[in-house]
Amino acid sequence: MLRAAGVGLGDEVVVPAFGNVEVAEAVAMAGAMPVFADIDPVTYCLDASAVEAAVTPRTAAVVVVHRFGRLADIARLHALGARQGLLVLEQGESEAPHDEIAQRRERAAYLDAKLRGVRTPDDGDGHTYQQYVVRVPGNGRPDRDAFARAVRARGVECRVPVKTPVHRLPEFRRCVSLPETERAADETLALPVDATLTKRDMQRIVSACNALGGLLQPAF
Repeated sequence: MLRAAGVGLGDEVVVPAFGNVEVAEAVAMAGAMPVFADIDPVTYCLDASAVEAAVTPRTAAVVVVHRFGRLADIARLHALGARQGLLVLEQGESEAPHDEIAQRRERAAYLDAKLRGVRTPDDGDGHTYQQYVVRVPGNGRPDRDAFARAVRARGVECRVPVKTPVHRLPEFRRCVSLPETERAADETLALPVDATLTKRDMQRIVSACNALGGLLQPAF
């Protein structure tokens, strides 16, 4: 899509650093330079104000990635693209059947109501819960990683959604300030929420997390 739009050598393309490296790789394959902008801490998608701050005369496009079942503020981003004359591309997640989304939302609502000691995801803008991503309070990555190990030891599968932001990878290393991206990479953990989980499975998740959550206090 970038090549078809004429984006190439000498152009810059604004992309998120919180997520998979493939987006930055696609920009590089088109001959352009990926420029990283910070995310909104609620949606984990590109923040429109951060994108605007990253725009230079060489900026040709923005690639917006919808994350974890939440949509970016695409209206603001398209308005920014129109003002600045930028191509705005969207990368979405695979669509699930409506009944599966409804079941995931039901399980997410259960976790929202029962979990203690972690920050549950915001459910706005038609969240489809491709992943149920919580934040583990405390001292960032050490506490989050310890929490994840302890939850797994109690028989609950969980995963760190973004282990290393793209701007910290050797091939795309940039000296850029992305505080919300860094914080999200250090604090986030994806808990199971898929439609196959039984009520007993959900109770096990809550029990495992709540046994630990109260032990992790926010850093002051």
